[in-house]
Amino acid sequence: MECDVLVVGGGINGCGIARDAAGRGLSVLLCEKDDLAAHTSSASSKLIHGGLRYLEHYEFRLVRKALIEREVLLRSAPHLIRPQRFVMPHDPAQRPRWMIRAGLFLYDHLARRELLPGSASLHLRSHVAGQALKAEYTHGFMYSDATVDDARLVLANALDARARGATILTRTRCVSLEKDGAVWRARLRGMDGQALTVRARSVVNAAGPWAAHFQHEAGHPGREKPVRLVKGSHIVVKRLFDHPHAYIFQNTDGRIVFAIPYERDFTLIGTTDIEFHADVDQAAIDADEIRYLCELSTRYFKQAITPADVVWTYSGVRPLVEDATHDAASVSRDYHVELDDNDKGPLLLSIFGGKLTTFRKLAEEALALLAPRLGNRAPAWTAHACLPGGDIVGATPSNRAVLEFDGFIHALQTRYAWLPPSLVTRYARAYGSATDKLLEHRHCLADMGEEILPGLFAAEATWWMRHEWALTAEDMLWRRSKLGLHLPAYAADVLHSWIAEQRA
Repeated sequence: MECDVLVVGGGINGCGIARDAAGRGLSVLLCEKDDLAAHTSSASSKLIHGGLRYLEHYEFRLVRKALIEREVLLRSAPHLIRPQRFVMPHDPAQRPRWMIRAGLFLYDHLARRELLPGSASLHLRSHVAGQALKAEYTHGFMYSDATVDDARLVLANALDARARGATILTRTRCVSLEKDGAVWRARLRGMDGQALTVRARSVVNAAGPWAAHFQHEAGHPGREKPVRLVKGSHIVVKRLFDHPHAYIFQNTDGRIVFAIPYERDFTLIGTTDIEFHADVDQAAIDADEIRYLCELSTRYFKQAITPADVVWTYSGVRPLVEDATHDAASVSRDYHVELDDNDKGPLLLSIFGGKLTTFRKLAEEALALLAPRLGNRAPAWTAHACLPGGDIVGATPSNRAVLEFDGFIHALQTRYAWLPPSLVTRYARAYGSATDKLLEHRHCLADMGEEILPGLFAAEATWWMRHEWALTAEDMLWRRSKLGLHLPAYAADVLHSWIAEQRA
């Protein structure tokens, strides 16, 4: 097989680059050793945000870039990305109020803001958000960012890449990479052991925490960018408050922790930001991290939170570009794109660092380097294109798609009145305009097929297998959806048996 671009890595950066490249007319193959978004990209804080805390590290350029992208992404994927208001209780023992107000003023004005309201001061004793907090927190601030279904954002990029001609191979590892004249000769191996040889004019190393290792294996041991691996862990507990706002808490060690309404019935708390030196494939939260998140939350909330309250945890390892910062939480989240073509052989482009919010801009900058060297002069295009499912009011991204999304849900509930409204809402937020494709030719509950588990019908599980590369119960319960949070422990076994029957 031959292609212009071989992308190694099926996280947000790899899928974003594959999408951008395919949309420029380049032939693209992406391989991912596990499922799409199986690691860091589905283990985020589920935020599309400017990074308020980066202001105190004077990363104004990164914050501005992220704030601009926040609006671009809201318009392009309104089903996956939703506006969110954050409450910051003021602790007089930490930063003074004037300093926080100044930071929020900058946050409001570093980039043009059309969709989200600005910041404001709060009297917590009279505001609904103060009811869940301890009595000593009397003042606070509110500002805007957005939440995201991170795993489905990755998937949306992969779906768009495939629609534009890219080949996406999951459970397929790049086991060797060698130069062969003007091209790379890559050997890929699927989960069935079958090997595939690919001749690629360029390779994009989007392997995330494995990027430096992959670059070394590609024969460039002296050129890899120093990478610092930082583990971020999160806990999920039963819902701690009834209002729709999220919280941002400051700790005395300089770290911040979010408490975010999650999946209707839960609160997501994180992250920890600690140095990581173990096997990335085995990254998991430890007891100290759980205790840290519980203790910090209990410092602010009236309701004490203990490790026994935790119903789910996850951890992701972020590959951050090494700097002189001692504190892992302060390492820059900006990205570095490195193109190696000094020896005039085949091109190797490696991605280091980055954050979920800036994936589209990263991909655009990567293609600005790579595409001209492949003889492709197609212009950048992704800033003005919806992601799959995002075209709920038209093919072009618009503010209306964000501002009128509740109306879109209501229209779907009316159209599919034979389905439970809560199920239609979940479909709308997962598939957007593609909900009509999922439900095409279905007119009653019986048309959805077997109800494999509460709220999961065969029609949807089959869709995941046929259209979204889902192969396992974990893919379905934790990445294509978050049904794993809502279903009993035996759900994975039931779904595993159903999957096996479909393959028989």
